[in-house]
Amino acid sequence: MSLRGKKLGILISCRPDEPNFKHGINLAQTALAEGVDVYVYCIDDAVKGVESSAVQNLKENGLKLFACAYGAHRRNYPLSDKAAFAGLTVVNDIIAGTDRFVSFN
Repeated sequence: MSLRGKKLGILISCRPDEPNFKHGINLAQTALAEGVDVYVYCIDDAVKGVESSAVQNLKENGLKLFACAYGAHRRNYPLSDKAAFAGLTVVNDIIAGTDRFVSFN
């Protein structure tokens, strides 16, 4: 069964050094390889992971990457072009617009 054209939303809230952050990124990588449109929203402690080379490589390969602007501000993490920094309405749009939505906390 082909997954090409399906949409997957992933919410990640844990620090980049935690196993669940890596699990979320690995799921995104696997899904992208299968032709799935993948949307990742990093919130809370995960905002610091958007600059990692693994995440940026996925972004270059089609990952739609979002990060919580408020979470970045609260953690003194500068906004940049590494991700589309936005609010929680984007999470709502990802949930509503994807075939599957999962979270890694």
